[in-house]
Amino acid sequence: MARYKSIIEFGVIGLGRFGYALAKTLSEAGREVLVLDQNESKIKQIQSYTENAFVVEQLNKETLEEAGIQNCETVIICIAEKIDASILTTLNVINMGVPRVIAKAFSYEQGLVLEKLGAEVIYPESDMAVRLANRLTTSKALDFINLDDDITISELSITSLYDGVTILHANIRKHYNLNVIAIERDGKTTIDVEPNTVLRKDDVIVVIGKKDHVINFERRLLEKH
Repeated sequence: MARYKSIIEFGVIGLGRFGYALAKTLSEAGREVLVLDQNESKIKQIQSYTENAFVVEQLNKETLEEAGIQNCETVIICIAEKIDASILTTLNVINMGVPRVIAKAFSYEQGLVLEKLGAEVIYPESDMAVRLANRLTTSKALDFINLDDDITISELSITSLYDGVTILHANIRKHYNLNVIAIERDGKTTIDVEPNTVLRKDDVIVVIGKKDHVINFERRLLEKH
């Protein structure tokens, strides 16, 4: 594995559904992305979007340094399922002096530990419904997290325009350059978004992409027919 020595904008550790969509969207937006994962097949898939993608057998300090993760301006750690690995990796990345570290958490307790270490914490499943229930805005879009001035993860409320339409036929990725990474319905959130998933009015979808693309899609949702 060749060490990446130049300053790079983003590092993504872990290529689950969330991490893959994140790395792919950042790369498609023309951003420099360094990607690490233990699964060789996932790395091969993402290499069609960024050549700075490496298989790592372990996520210890030595391996992370060899990959050059310390040269990233922002690192997003997407391995929340493995709590011990999540915490140790976050600790290592922060101790390397990375300016901004964002980490996924699946539980409040895990999030508290990550925050104590100095990371920004996101809860892609457990916390999303709470955030949505307390939304105090008339807008259909609410930033979930801003990765920089251009890329954002946003929540959008589905209107009657797409009621009964599948993800495949809505083709949000093709028409609006947005990736759907989660859907919240009746207080429950799922990240298992399949092409045949049928959208319903008042569903809340979580998308990742450029802010102007999110705005364009929001305007489409608000159109009256």
